Amino acid sequence: MLGSTHGTFTTDPRRAHVVACGELPPNAVHGRAVTADDLDVSGRPLYAGVPDLDRFFRPASVAVVGASDAEGRPNTGITRQLIAWAERVGARLHPVHPTRQSVFGIPCFPSVADLPEQVDLAVLLVGDPLPVIEQLAEEKVRFAVAFASGFAETGEEGAAAQERLTAAVQRSGLRLLGPNTNLNAFEKFREDLEGPAIALITQSGHQGRPVFTLQELGIRLSHWAPTGNEADLETADFISYFAERPEVGAIACYVEGLKDGRAFLLAADRAARRGVPVVAVKVGRTETGARMAASHTGKLTGADTVVDAAMRQFGVIRVDGLDELQDTSALLARARRPKADGVVVYSISGGTGAHFSDLATEAGLSLPTLSADRQAELHQWIPEYLNVANPVDNGGHPVGDWRGRKIIDAILDDPEVGVLICPITGPFPPMSDKLAQDLVDAAEQTDKLVCVVWGSPVGTEDAYRTTLLGSSRVATFRTFANCITAVRAYLDHHRFTAHYRSPFDEAPRTPSPSFRKAQALMRPGQQLSEHAAKQLLRAYGIRVPREQLVTSAAAAVRAAGLVGYPVVMKASGAQLAHKTELGLVKIGLTSASQVRDAYRELTDIARYEGVALDGILVCQMIERGVEMVVGITQDPLFGPTVTVGLGGVLVEVLRDAAVRVPPFGEDQAKAMLSELRGRALLDGVRGAAPADIDALVEVVLRVQRMALELGDDIAELDINPLMVLPRGQGAVALDALAVCQ
Repeated sequence: MLGSTHGTFTTDPRRAHVVACGELPPNAVHGRAVTADDLDVSGRPLYAGVPDLDRFFRPASVAVVGASDAEGRPNTGITRQLIAWAERVGARLHPVHPTRQSVFGIPCFPSVADLPEQVDLAVLLVGDPLPVIEQLAEEKVRFAVAFASGFAETGEEGAAAQERLTAAVQRSGLRLLGPNTNLNAFEKFREDLEGPAIALITQSGHQGRPVFTLQELGIRLSHWAPTGNEADLETADFISYFAERPEVGAIACYVEGLKDGRAFLLAADRAARRGVPVVAVKVGRTETGARMAASHTGKLTGADTVVDAAMRQFGVIRVDGLDELQDTSALLARARRPKADGVVVYSISGGTGAHFSDLATEAGLSLPTLSADRQAELHQWIPEYLNVANPVDNGGHPVGDWRGRKIIDAILDDPEVGVLICPITGPFPPMSDKLAQDLVDAAEQTDKLVCVVWGSPVGTEDAYRTTLLGSSRVATFRTFANCITAVRAYLDHHRFTAHYRSPFDEAPRTPSPSFRKAQALMRPGQQLSEHAAKQLLRAYGIRVPREQLVTSAAAAVRAAGLVGYPVVMKASGAQLAHKTELGLVKIGLTSASQVRDAYRELTDIARYEGVALDGILVCQMIERGVEMVVGITQDPLFGPTVTVGLGGVLVEVLRDAAVRVPPFGEDQAKAMLSELRGRALLDGVRGAAPADIDALVEVVLRVQRMALELGDDIAELDINPLMVLPRGQGAVALDALAVCQ
């Protein structure tokens, strides 16, 4: 849910539907009223609403409902921390308790209605926040925090209680953080640190503690949003808000589950538009997401596959560990835009440089060979027998004197170099101390990224604690892997945002003529026959073979003559998903007698298997090309998704597919193909002609349009195989399965 959903639209049924579904508030788009142009063709929002959370993080006045100063009570410690926090942010704090005159010497009020002023934020230290919500609404409180547990995290009964709480919040007009949240939003942040900050969002407070502790290493944090069960305010709300904050250089997230996939993508889109990196740990990689599906595509994309693809599509950087979240967020928050993509590895050991370079190259980083002139320059200070092409091995001794800085400056001066990485596998004073200081001094004089990997497991060395961590310009890591992950994310992020065009800006607002044709073909709750499914494809301009549906052997012979031999004959029925397994496909028929025999055999098998047919398809036989699969499936978080992969028998064996969430453009359709392990088949292998990739991309985009326009009306679509012919000859959907909702 993007912001409050209170109020209704009265002029546009699409807008009224959106508000009723809780997707977009009436005034959520850039501070103005929502119009039909703010909604896509299926009535879903195209822009992220940005909740005004300034008064949540910096309230003028705070009420603590259930405040206590009785020793030994849990609420006492919380009240004490909130008093200290209110003092730091300059807020007036009002304890609320029905039986106390004062709390920690502060006058206490029996109820929210008795407060001397309207408050911005109410912190609820009560077991059941539901009865208090209506009181807060009457007093026009803007925000509330509910710490209470026992809601959706506990099972069905708790989930029902959370639904009641959500409904009450929606009626009230206030915004709620929680329930099942904690005090992380009210932590003490260091105010002596400068530079861009990390804003932190976590669904588990403890999992955010490592990122919060980065402050002890000199890395600034500005906010911490512990979203808890997300009965109202969710991760997407905070991403949208933080993306607008000038002090935020990166957003770090620990996500256990997404409340609303569409809201998350709109928030990620807002961050991408503004170039603010979002780094996320999303648990659940091992979920199979298994669903009973009639189509191949429904079996190819488990829940985490879709989440992963959706994050990548909108530039969210997904990492696995909290240490990676720390290091990648810190680098992205503080590093300037790269001047070049080239990475140079510089070390005092040839073995160290070779080891790191292998790992970096395997991860996809570009390690350009330095020019002959640059190598000659470096050999002024480095012995001729050492390699300086990249990685650069100085042999050790030059770092101990004036030559060390000369080498670093020469590398950074190369126009192909955007990143210098120096792995120092262990302290070796005085060499390592002098090297660390030279790297810090050089970083202060360059606009390029300088990274150091300090490999000592101790971490108490002065060169590390004082020299490296004391620099705001050097990015310091403790492991090779985390350095490579962060640098790759840094370069990928800036490449992505440099060319980012929001797909929501180009999403269709009105239905196409194809949609009206398709509507007439839909059969709610039914699976379409192959013949009907192909008509659906034709409606969207997707090419199918020449074919005719017949109901007699004589008609089959006439159809074969019109279609042209050789032909394929297939049974066509509304509940017929996998025809080949039942022997209901005959290929390579070259004569009238073969066609008559095939007709009788197909109808006999169907009768024996109890399969209802609407006829037999007599189809043009197409043999040359690359078999692909393109389809639509419904994801519970994101709605309709589009899949493309290797088709035919390979779909079952290799399960090689890529997925995207509409809307997306041609660049993303091409990116899907580049993700396939079997991508080389489209380029032509073992003498085969290159496939018509442009035609394949066009089919993917047309299927995407179908997914957008038909929306929830289509449960699954499976084009398999889509035969992609040689370049310039197009692509033909040889078979199709469609299931309506």
